[in-house]
Amino acid sequence: MTRNPLLLRPILMALMVLIAIHPAPSMALSLLDPFNLPAAMDAGTSKVGDGIAYADGPRHKLDVYAPEQRGTPAPVVYFIYGGGWNRGERSDYQFVGRALAARGFVTVIADYRLVPEVRYPEFLEDNANGLRWVQDNIAQYGGDPNRVFLAGHSAGAYNAVMLALDPSFLREYGVTLSILGVAALSGPYDFYPFEYGEVRDAFGDAPNPQGTQPINLVTSDTPPMYLATGTTDPIVRMQNTERFAQKLKDSGIWVTTKYYNGFGHMEPVIAMGAMWRWRMPVLDDMVSFFQMFGAFPSGVPYVAVAPEPPEQLPESIAPMDQIIQQMDAMFQPIQK
Repeated sequence: MTRNPLLLRPILMALMVLIAIHPAPSMALSLLDPFNLPAAMDAGTSKVGDGIAYADGPRHKLDVYAPEQRGTPAPVVYFIYGGGWNRGERSDYQFVGRALAARGFVTVIADYRLVPEVRYPEFLEDNANGLRWVQDNIAQYGGDPNRVFLAGHSAGAYNAVMLALDPSFLREYGVTLSILGVAALSGPYDFYPFEYGEVRDAFGDAPNPQGTQPINLVTSDTPPMYLATGTTDPIVRMQNTERFAQKLKDSGIWVTTKYYNGFGHMEPVIAMGAMWRWRMPVLDDMVSFFQMFGAFPSGVPYVAVAPEPPEQLPESIAPMDQIIQQMDAMFQPIQK
Protein backbone atom coordinates (compact mmCIF):
# COMPACT_ATOMS: atom_id res chain seq x y z
CA MET A 1 0.00 0.00 0.00
CA THR A 2 1.34 3.44 -0.95
CA ARG A 3 0.54 6.63 0.89
CA ASN A 4 -1.78 9.14 -0.76
CA PRO A 5 0.51 11.25 -2.96
CA LEU A 6 -1.43 14.39 -2.04
CA LEU A 7 -0.02 14.01 1.46
CA LEU A 8 3.44 14.59 0.00
CA ARG A 9 2.98 18.34 -0.40
CA PRO A 10 4.12 19.07 3.19
CA ILE A 11 6.96 16.59 2.71
CA LEU A 12 8.26 18.58 -0.25
CA MET A 13 7.98 21.73 1.82
CA ALA A 14 10.03 20.10 4.57
CA LEU A 15 12.62 19.05 2.03
CA MET A 16 13.09 22.60 0.85
CA VAL A 17 13.41 23.82 4.43
CA LEU A 18 16.27 21.36 4.91
CA ILE A 19 17.97 22.61 1.76
CA ALA A 20 17.74 26.17 3.05
CA ILE A 21 19.11 25.23 6.47
CA HIS A 22 21.84 22.81 5.33
CA PRO A 23 23.09 23.83 1.89
CA ALA A 24 26.63 22.54 2.49
CA PRO A 25 27.64 19.18 1.00
CA SER A 26 28.81 17.98 4.43
CA MET A 27 25.19 18.09 5.59
CA ALA A 28 23.73 16.59 2.43
CA LEU A 29 22.66 13.28 3.95
CA SER A 30 20.12 15.17 6.06
CA LEU A 31 18.28 15.78 2.80
CA LEU A 32 17.06 12.18 2.99
CA ASP A 33 15.14 12.87 6.20
CA PRO A 34 11.86 13.88 4.51
CA PHE A 35 11.81 10.61 2.54
CA ASN A 36 11.73 8.79 5.89
CA LEU A 37 8.77 10.62 7.41
CA PRO A 38 5.78 8.29 7.95
CA ALA A 39 3.63 10.00 5.33
CA ALA A 40 6.40 9.55 2.74
CA MET A 41 6.89 5.80 3.24
CA ASP A 42 4.98 2.64 2.37
CA ALA A 43 2.30 1.51 4.77
CA GLY A 44 1.70 -2.09 5.76
CA THR A 45 5.26 -2.58 6.96
CA SER A 46 7.02 -2.94 10.31
CA LYS A 47 10.50 -2.32 11.63
CA VAL A 48 10.92 -5.66 13.36
CA GLY A 49 14.59 -5.24 14.29
CA ASP A 50 16.17 -1.96 15.40
CA GLY A 51 19.89 -1.52 16.04
CA ILE A 52 20.69 -5.22 16.32
CA ALA A 53 24.39 -5.88 16.86
CA TYR A 54 25.92 -8.27 14.34
CA ALA A 55 29.42 -7.72 15.76
CA ASP A 56 31.13 -5.52 18.35
CA GLY A 57 31.42 -1.81 17.68
CA PRO A 58 29.09 1.14 16.97
CA ARG A 59 29.14 0.63 13.18
CA HIS A 60 28.13 -3.02 13.45
CA LYS A 61 24.39 -2.69 13.87
CA LEU A 62 21.49 -3.47 11.54
CA ASP A 63 17.76 -2.91 11.12
CA VAL A 64 15.17 -5.36 9.79
CA TYR A 65 11.95 -4.44 7.97
CA ALA A 66 9.10 -6.82 7.15
CA PRO A 67 5.52 -6.86 5.89
CA GLU A 68 3.03 -6.38 8.72
CA GLN A 69 1.11 -9.41 7.50
CA ARG A 70 3.49 -12.35 7.60
CA GLY A 71 2.67 -15.98 7.11
CA THR A 72 5.09 -18.32 5.40
CA PRO A 73 8.78 -17.34 5.40
CA ALA A 74 9.50 -14.42 3.04
CA PRO A 75 12.40 -13.78 0.67
CA VAL A 76 15.22 -11.66 2.06
CA VAL A 77 16.98 -8.60 0.62
CA TYR A 78 20.22 -7.44 2.21
CA PHE A 79 20.46 -3.81 1.06
CA ILE A 80 23.78 -1.91 1.25
CA TYR A 81 23.64 1.88 1.09
CA GLY A 82 26.24 4.04 -0.61
CA GLY A 83 28.10 7.20 0.31
CA GLY A 84 31.51 7.03 -1.34
CA TRP A 85 32.70 4.48 1.26
CA ASN A 86 33.16 7.35 3.73
CA ARG A 87 29.63 8.28 4.83
CA GLY A 88 26.19 6.80 5.31
CA GLU A 89 23.75 5.71 8.02
CA ARG A 90 21.24 2.90 7.94
CA SER A 91 18.57 5.25 9.32
CA ASP A 92 18.74 7.33 6.13
CA TYR A 93 17.38 4.38 4.12
CA GLN A 94 14.29 3.44 6.10
CA PHE A 95 12.25 4.30 3.00
CA VAL A 96 14.11 1.57 1.07
CA GLY A 97 13.54 -1.00 3.80
CA ARG A 98 9.84 -0.25 3.91
CA ALA A 99 9.51 -0.13 0.11
CA LEU A 100 10.88 -3.66 -0.23
CA ALA A 101 8.91 -4.86 2.80
CA ALA A 102 5.75 -3.56 1.15
CA ARG A 103 6.54 -5.87 -1.77
CA GLY A 104 6.80 -8.87 0.51
CA PHE A 105 10.51 -8.98 1.38
CA VAL A 106 12.18 -9.12 4.77
CA THR A 107 14.82 -6.43 4.34
CA VAL A 108 18.07 -5.97 6.25
CA ILE A 109 20.01 -2.68 6.23
CA ALA A 110 23.30 -2.68 8.13
CA ASP A 111 25.82 -0.03 9.03
CA TYR A 112 29.45 -0.84 8.27
CA ARG A 113 32.79 0.82 8.98
CA LEU A 114 33.82 3.65 6.69
CA VAL A 115 36.90 5.47 5.45
CA PRO A 116 39.05 6.80 7.13
CA GLU A 117 38.51 4.31 9.98
CA VAL A 118 39.00 1.48 7.50
CA ARG A 119 40.10 0.91 3.90
CA TYR A 120 39.38 -1.78 1.34
CA PRO A 121 38.58 -4.60 2.02
CA GLU A 122 37.28 -4.02 5.56
CA PHE A 123 33.94 -2.48 4.53
CA LEU A 124 33.35 -5.64 2.49
CA GLU A 125 34.30 -7.81 5.43
CA ASP A 126 31.77 -6.00 7.61
CA ASN A 127 28.97 -6.71 5.16
CA ALA A 128 30.04 -10.35 4.90
CA ASN A 129 29.77 -10.45 8.69
CA GLY A 130 26.29 -8.93 8.40
CA LEU A 131 25.32 -11.71 6.02
CA ARG A 132 26.49 -14.24 8.60
CA TRP A 133 23.97 -12.67 10.98
CA VAL A 134 21.31 -13.08 8.29
CA GLN A 135 22.24 -16.72 7.84
CA ASP A 136 22.00 -17.42 11.57
CA ASN A 137 19.05 -15.24 12.55
CA ILE A 138 16.78 -14.12 9.74
CA ALA A 139 14.32 -16.98 10.19
CA GLN A 140 13.40 -15.50 13.59
CA TYR A 141 12.21 -12.37 11.74
CA GLY A 142 10.15 -14.19 9.13
CA GLY A 143 12.83 -14.44 6.44
CA ASP A 144 13.77 -17.50 4.40
CA PRO A 145 17.57 -18.03 4.44
CA ASN A 146 17.21 -20.07 1.24
CA ARG A 147 15.92 -17.05 -0.71
CA VAL A 148 18.47 -14.30 -0.17
CA PHE A 149 19.19 -11.45 -2.58
CA LEU A 150 21.72 -8.63 -2.39
CA ALA A 151 21.01 -5.04 -3.39
CA GLY A 152 22.81 -1.74 -3.11
CA HIS A 153 23.25 1.79 -4.41
CA SER A 154 26.47 3.51 -5.51
CA ALA A 155 29.33 2.36 -3.25
CA GLY A 156 26.79 -0.05 -1.75
CA ALA A 157 26.16 -1.49 -5.20
CA TYR A 158 29.90 -2.10 -5.49
CA ASN A 159 29.90 -3.81 -2.09
CA ALA A 160 26.94 -6.03 -2.99
CA VAL A 161 28.43 -7.05 -6.33
CA MET A 162 31.83 -7.79 -4.79
CA LEU A 163 30.32 -10.05 -2.12
CA ALA A 164 28.67 -12.03 -4.91
CA LEU A 165 31.81 -12.18 -7.07
CA ASP A 166 34.55 -12.95 -4.55
CA PRO A 167 33.66 -15.97 -2.37
CA SER A 168 36.60 -15.37 -0.04
CA PHE A 169 34.73 -12.66 1.87
CA LEU A 170 31.75 -14.87 2.69
CA ARG A 171 33.95 -17.89 3.32
CA GLU A 172 35.95 -15.94 5.91
CA TYR A 173 32.79 -15.52 8.00
CA GLY A 174 31.39 -18.98 7.41
CA VAL A 175 28.59 -17.76 5.16
CA THR A 176 27.16 -20.61 3.11
CA LEU A 177 24.07 -18.77 1.89
CA SER A 178 23.32 -19.06 -1.80
CA ILE A 179 22.91 -15.56 -3.25
CA LEU A 180 20.10 -15.91 -5.80
CA GLY A 181 20.63 -12.54 -7.45
CA VAL A 182 22.09 -9.05 -7.07
CA ALA A 183 20.36 -5.74 -7.80
CA ALA A 184 22.83 -2.86 -8.18
CA LEU A 185 21.89 0.80 -8.69
CA SER A 186 24.32 3.45 -9.95
CA GLY A 187 27.32 1.31 -9.10
CA PRO A 188 31.03 1.52 -10.01
CA TYR A 189 32.41 -1.75 -11.39
CA ASP A 190 35.40 -0.72 -13.53
CA PHE A 191 37.14 2.35 -12.10
CA TYR A 192 40.87 1.60 -11.99
CA PRO A 193 43.15 3.57 -12.10
CA PHE A 194 41.97 5.44 -9.01
CA GLU A 195 41.74 9.05 -10.12
CA TYR A 196 39.76 10.87 -7.42
CA GLY A 197 40.30 11.46 -3.72
CA GLU A 198 37.47 9.36 -2.27
CA VAL A 199 38.42 6.38 -4.41
CA ARG A 200 42.13 6.72 -3.63
CA ASP A 201 41.36 6.97 0.07
CA ALA A 202 39.30 3.77 -0.03
CA PHE A 203 41.38 1.67 -2.45
CA GLY A 204 44.81 3.29 -2.80
CA ASP A 205 46.51 0.85 -0.41
CA ALA A 206 45.12 -2.29 -2.03
CA PRO A 207 48.06 -4.62 -2.83
CA ASN A 208 46.30 -5.84 -5.99
CA PRO A 209 44.24 -2.92 -7.30
CA GLN A 210 43.04 -4.84 -10.34
CA GLY A 211 41.56 -7.38 -7.93
CA THR A 212 39.32 -4.70 -6.46
CA GLN A 213 37.44 -4.31 -9.76
CA PRO A 214 34.24 -6.31 -10.24
CA ILE A 215 34.73 -6.42 -14.00
CA ASN A 216 37.86 -8.54 -13.44
CA LEU A 217 36.20 -11.06 -11.13
CA VAL A 218 33.34 -12.47 -13.20
CA THR A 219 33.28 -16.28 -13.26
CA SER A 220 30.83 -18.98 -14.27
CA ASP A 221 29.59 -19.00 -10.66
CA THR A 222 28.52 -15.35 -10.72
CA PRO A 223 24.82 -15.03 -9.80
CA PRO A 224 22.32 -13.20 -12.03
CA MET A 225 22.51 -9.42 -11.84
CA TYR A 226 20.22 -6.47 -12.34
CA LEU A 227 22.19 -3.32 -13.17
CA ALA A 228 20.42 0.04 -13.32
CA THR A 229 21.67 3.58 -13.76
CA GLY A 230 20.58 7.03 -14.77
CA THR A 231 21.82 8.00 -18.20
CA THR A 232 23.09 11.38 -16.99
CA ASP A 233 24.77 10.19 -13.78
CA PRO A 234 27.65 12.66 -13.15
CA ILE A 235 29.26 10.57 -10.39
CA VAL A 236 29.42 7.07 -11.89
CA ARG A 237 29.10 7.37 -15.63
CA MET A 238 26.62 5.15 -17.45
CA GLN A 239 29.51 3.55 -19.34
CA ASN A 240 30.60 1.84 -16.12
CA THR A 241 27.37 -0.16 -16.11
CA GLU A 242 27.58 -0.79 -19.84
CA ARG A 243 31.07 -2.28 -19.64
CA PHE A 244 30.27 -4.50 -16.69
CA ALA A 245 27.01 -5.68 -18.26
CA GLN A 246 28.85 -6.61 -21.45
CA LYS A 247 31.44 -8.59 -19.45
CA LEU A 248 28.64 -10.51 -17.73
CA LYS A 249 26.96 -11.26 -21.06
CA ASP A 250 30.21 -12.36 -22.65
CA SER A 251 30.73 -14.72 -19.70
CA GLY A 252 27.30 -16.28 -20.07
CA ILE A 253 25.87 -14.67 -16.91
CA TRP A 254 22.30 -13.43 -16.86
CA VAL A 255 22.15 -9.65 -16.63
CA THR A 256 19.15 -7.36 -16.75
CA THR A 257 20.02 -3.73 -17.50
CA LYS A 258 17.86 -0.66 -17.05
CA TYR A 259 18.92 2.81 -18.17
CA TYR A 260 16.67 5.54 -16.78
CA ASN A 261 16.77 8.32 -19.31
CA GLY A 262 17.65 11.78 -18.06
CA PHE A 263 18.24 10.79 -14.43
CA GLY A 264 21.42 11.12 -12.41
CA HIS A 265 23.09 9.42 -9.47
CA MET A 266 20.72 9.70 -6.52
CA GLU A 267 17.35 9.50 -8.27
CA PRO A 268 17.28 5.70 -8.77
CA VAL A 269 17.56 4.92 -5.05
CA ILE A 270 15.27 7.78 -4.02
CA ALA A 271 12.66 6.55 -6.50
CA MET A 272 12.43 3.27 -4.60
CA GLY A 273 10.53 5.16 -1.91
CA ALA A 274 6.87 6.11 -2.09
CA MET A 275 7.57 9.83 -2.39
CA TRP A 276 9.34 9.72 -5.78
CA ARG A 277 8.25 6.34 -7.13
CA TRP A 278 6.23 8.03 -9.83
CA ARG A 279 9.47 9.26 -11.40
CA MET A 280 10.77 5.85 -12.52
CA PRO A 281 9.81 2.17 -12.09
CA VAL A 282 13.02 1.12 -10.35
CA LEU A 283 11.28 -0.74 -7.50
CA ASP A 284 9.01 -2.67 -9.84
CA ASP A 285 11.95 -3.49 -12.10
CA MET A 286 13.98 -4.76 -9.15
CA VAL A 287 11.14 -6.87 -7.76
CA SER A 288 10.47 -8.34 -11.20
CA PHE A 289 14.12 -9.36 -11.41
CA PHE A 290 14.01 -10.97 -7.96
CA GLN A 291 10.83 -12.80 -8.93
CA MET A 292 12.50 -14.13 -12.07
CA PHE A 293 15.07 -15.86 -9.87
CA GLY A 294 12.85 -17.41 -7.24
CA ALA A 295 11.73 -14.72 -4.79
CA PHE A 296 8.14 -15.93 -4.79
CA PRO A 297 7.85 -19.44 -6.23
CA SER A 298 4.05 -19.30 -6.12
CA GLY A 299 3.77 -15.79 -7.50
CA VAL A 300 4.26 -12.27 -6.14
CA PRO A 301 1.75 -11.77 -3.31
CA TYR A 302 2.01 -7.97 -3.29
CA VAL A 303 0.82 -6.04 -6.32
CA ALA A 304 3.04 -3.09 -7.14
CA VAL A 305 0.99 0.07 -7.64
CA ALA A 306 2.71 3.02 -9.29
CA PRO A 307 1.43 6.19 -7.61
CA GLU A 308 0.30 9.21 -9.52
CA PRO A 309 2.63 12.21 -9.45
CA PRO A 310 1.99 14.26 -6.31
CA GLU A 311 0.51 17.70 -6.50
CA GLN A 312 3.31 19.89 -7.76
CA LEU A 313 4.38 22.94 -5.85
CA PRO A 314 5.49 26.07 -7.69
CA GLU A 315 9.04 25.70 -8.98
CA SER A 316 10.10 28.59 -6.78
CA ILE A 317 9.09 26.57 -3.70
CA ALA A 318 10.17 23.03 -4.69
CA PRO A 319 12.79 23.11 -7.45
CA MET A 320 13.51 19.42 -8.04
CA ASP A 321 16.79 20.17 -9.82
CA GLN A 322 18.09 21.92 -6.72
CA ILE A 323 17.23 18.91 -4.57
CA ILE A 324 19.24 16.62 -6.85
CA GLN A 325 22.18 19.02 -7.04
CA GLN A 326 22.39 19.14 -3.26
CA MET A 327 22.35 15.36 -3.02
CA ASP A 328 24.91 14.84 -5.76
CA ALA A 329 27.17 17.37 -4.04
CA MET A 330 27.92 14.66 -1.46
CA PHE A 331 30.04 12.79 -3.96
CA GLN A 332 33.18 13.15 -6.00
CA PRO A 333 33.22 11.53 -9.45
CA ILE A 334 34.42 7.93 -9.45
CA GLN A 335 36.12 8.07 -12.83
CA LYS A 336 36.49 10.38 -15.82
